[in-house]
Amino acid sequence: MSPLPLLSGREIVKVFESLGWEVARRRGSHIVLVKDGSSATLSVPDHRPVARGTLRSLIRAADLTVSEFVAAADEL
Repeated sequence: MSPLPLLSGREIVKVFESLGWEVARRRGSHIVLVKDGSSATLSVPDHRPVARGTLRSLIRAADLTVSEFVAAADEL
């Protein structure tokens, strides 16, 4: 398994946007992402950095693997 990088909330949003997620709204210190065809919504904290456990939970909710997320992050 690829190690998770320490990323800010905005960097995480950019990676998810490259994977087809869209910003639905921003409420306080959280950015909410949605994707057509997915019943999940992702609430990304706009912190610097986001805890690795929180990032892992977001990846799981997006129905991705850590390797897929890391590969998408490396492409940016």
